[in-house]
Amino acid sequence: MKNEEKDLLPRTKMFARRIIRLYCSLSKTDTVAQVLGKQVLRSGTSVGANYREANRARSKAEFISKMGDCLKETDETLYWLELLLEEKIVPAAKLQPLTMEANELVAIFITILKKARGHE
Repeated sequence: MKNEEKDLLPRTKMFARRIIRLYCSLSKTDTVAQVLGKQVLRSGTSVGANYREANRARSKAEFISKMGDCLKETDETLYWLELLLEEKIVPAAKLQPLTMEANELVAIFITILKKARGHE
């Protein structure tokens, strides 16, 4: 594993922890906030778990598959963050750093997948 890929282990875990803190800050009485919050909690915390699995892959195909899961879950997290913003459940200023990190992770995962597939 390359150094930059090792750096993603703590980065994806920190992303999950930030998502957890976001969820904990949501209104417990707003049904929509709770539904959207649980969705973002599920997808946002699975990014790091899938990344760990990718790094323990037993084959190139398994690595590519798990990295695809990382990309999918990160993109899904962006979707739920957008809904939290558009429904005015969380202010833009609070979501902007998380959205920026999710977009950066998407770009990184795309690059890793392209390299793994030999499409540099």
